[in-house]
Amino acid sequence: MRWERTVTVIGCHVGGEENDVIVGGVLPPPGATMFEKKRYLETHGDELRRWLLLEPRGKPTLCVNLVTPPTRPDCDAGLIIMEATDYPPMSGSNTICTVTVLLETGMLPMREPVTSLTLDTPAGPVPVEARCRDGKVERVQLTNVPCFVTHLGAQLDVDGVGPIAVDVAYGGAFFAIVDAPSLGFAVEPKEARELVALGNRITAAAAQQLAVRHPENPDIHGVTFTEFAMPFNGPGTVSRNAVVVAPGRLDRSPCGTGTSARLAVLRARGQLAPGQGFIHESIIGSRFEAGIAREVKVGDRPGIVPTIAGQAWITGIFQHGLDPSDPFRSGYTLPDLWGA
Repeated sequence: MRWERTVTVIGCHVGGEENDVIVGGVLPPPGATMFEKKRYLETHGDELRRWLLLEPRGKPTLCVNLVTPPTRPDCDAGLIIMEATDYPPMSGSNTICTVTVLLETGMLPMREPVTSLTLDTPAGPVPVEARCRDGKVERVQLTNVPCFVTHLGAQLDVDGVGPIAVDVAYGGAFFAIVDAPSLGFAVEPKEARELVALGNRITAAAAQQLAVRHPENPDIHGVTFTEFAMPFNGPGTVSRNAVVVAPGRLDRSPCGTGTSARLAVLRARGQLAPGQGFIHESIIGSRFEAGIAREVKVGDRPGIVPTIAGQAWITGIFQHGLDPSDPFRSGYTLPDLWGA
């Protein structure tokens, strides 16, 4: 065995969504902020993402998180999220998994019954409260970055379908949110393939037809996700959703940033008020607790600060080795799993 690089990863999932965490073998990328560090990886260091997330080591459903020292004095650790095709500024499910790994492995000290810490993310600081007992993280609640709506009831011309009404909101990334029943869906597991096929077309149409840009960080722009939402029946109730993630698969969890975007829409439509919330359920039945902590302004737009809570489980410890003679050291994709 001759490896020129070894990376240690802790496997973790929340709500069935696999969000692993790098704990050794990778130095922090350069940059004065976490957003600059993310951009460096995107433009100069993408071989790490390709090596770990593409085949033969990775898969379309995998996300991997890189933990770094924070760039802000008010934060405890930095976080860069790597997904199958890109680097989202923020992710609720990845935050929950990363906090669980940091505390259960002792990378950050666990204080029972509640550990409070703040993650430095490319989208901004994310405060977290972790409920802990007997060395186990039983619940992680994050206070997400401010979220806001850009469109309500916008009409999209979707290839092969025609006009579809969408709401667009930022929850850490921009989401096009559509009413699932109006498109013939009940958000059930048997519909997964059809949801992905239509969701990819909706995302492409929204990215082309609806220009969106974060008012405080213009480098965050464009719709990158579609969320199919079942009806909302009021505060405290359960509503199911399915978020389509590139290159063409469903988030197995209720999706933390997608839940945050939906909270922003529900507030904009007058269906939720600060201090209220609901339970968001994924297509496989896993759940996040979601709420609106307070209202804020994001630039000149009204917005909210949401809270998302869930539990993650560590699944294993893995070491990935890079053999210089491996012809697939940079990974590869095929359209049977990775889309066209």
